[in-house]
Amino acid sequence: MRIVLPEKVNSIIDCLQNHGFEAYAVGGCVRDSILGREPQDWDITTSAKPEEVKALFSYTIDTGIQHGTVTVMLDHEGFEVTTYRIDGEYEDARHPKEVTFTSQLIEDLKRRDFTINAMAYNDRDGLVDAFDGIGDLERKIIRCVGNPMERFTEDALRILRAVRFAAQLDCSIDGPTKAAITRLAPNLSKISAERIQVELVKLLISPNPDMMRDVYALGIADVVLPEFSLLMTTEQNNEYHIYTTGEHTLHSLPLVPADKVLRLTMLLHDIEKPSCKTTDENGVDHFYGHQSKGAETARKILRRLKFDNDTIQKVCALIKIHDDKPELTLKSVRKAMFRHGLEQYPNLFAVKRADAGAQSQFNYERKMAYIDEYERLYQQILEEQNCLSLKDLAITGKDLIALGIAPGKAIGEILNKMLQDVLEQPELNDREILIKRLQENEYF
Repeated sequence: MRIVLPEKVNSIIDCLQNHGFEAYAVGGCVRDSILGREPQDWDITTSAKPEEVKALFSYTIDTGIQHGTVTVMLDHEGFEVTTYRIDGEYEDARHPKEVTFTSQLIEDLKRRDFTINAMAYNDRDGLVDAFDGIGDLERKIIRCVGNPMERFTEDALRILRAVRFAAQLDCSIDGPTKAAITRLAPNLSKISAERIQVELVKLLISPNPDMMRDVYALGIADVVLPEFSLLMTTEQNNEYHIYTTGEHTLHSLPLVPADKVLRLTMLLHDIEKPSCKTTDENGVDHFYGHQSKGAETARKILRRLKFDNDTIQKVCALIKIHDDKPELTLKSVRKAMFRHGLEQYPNLFAVKRADAGAQSQFNYERKMAYIDEYERLYQQILEEQNCLSLKDLAITGKDLIALGIAPGKAIGEILNKMLQDVLEQPELNDREILIKRLQENEYF
């Protein structure tokens, strides 16, 4: 099998080989190349010690030299070059306490997580695949290198990475690997929230975000997202639903684009349905208030997982308004756009369609027709450039002061009253008309 290596990667490998060392591209870049995907990074493994690597290249950075990694810079582009190593004891379920350098490539490949990530390549020797990574790619299997209990005990983050790779590559997890995940999932409590967040987002924006089902089934959610585990067991006895709250969530995830904000919104949009559930005298379940309460809980979850403030704000805002149903008139939709904020559109329509698409067929066509009309009115309002905020108002606070209104609280109150009138009747957004209404004491 031949892999076309980038010119700079080849030049690094050639330099090391020409000085008597072994060197290969290794890991995810080899896997992605075999799959016909564009690798995000190119990592190189070598028999050369870090000091020997540094001596061969004019510009290097000591990225993780204690673990054998040196970044070689070529034309402002960095490539990690790591010495073959054997990891010592792992003391924090994440990092080895110490490493031992080795001259054997196979020893280095043995320490890697999954067979599909334990392949190496250079043009001279071709593909080195000691653990049948190629076979597992063909069989669409995620399988640990060697003993899965040992691999997951070494680094607990690999537990979540297994599901993430399965979701990204449309694979299943082999039996022994899955059994080890179930036994060792509690070790994820030792992993930082930042690391959990990265893997969770990669899973969610993959082609198979509904593999969150495996996150639940394997006991991972109990550790990293216990609120989701509760969703999976919450029934919805309601004519609008055919799934548990969790299954509804899983079915909604692929129905929005592979965008971080949208996928997180769908993952958490019903997160407080369990606590808001009531059952009426006819045995029908209701979930009053789950939107607002869900937004509050989503904020806590996202903060716990160390998401940035911008993502938190956008996700929570969409959760809070995902069930809002304004009357289908231009006036009502203008008010909804003002109330929700223009930044929530058009994402809100994607969320609404996914939510409806993961429900029962009861009134399905009517629900979709409502969303279509809502979006049509929204587009019309944008095309007509209706005033939707104070900054679009034809009159300003300075204008009011010039007209004799004393600076202070009254200025804001008058402007807000004017805006409410303009939302009702866009034609009122004219400076002269608003001044006339002011002079006629409409705003006092």
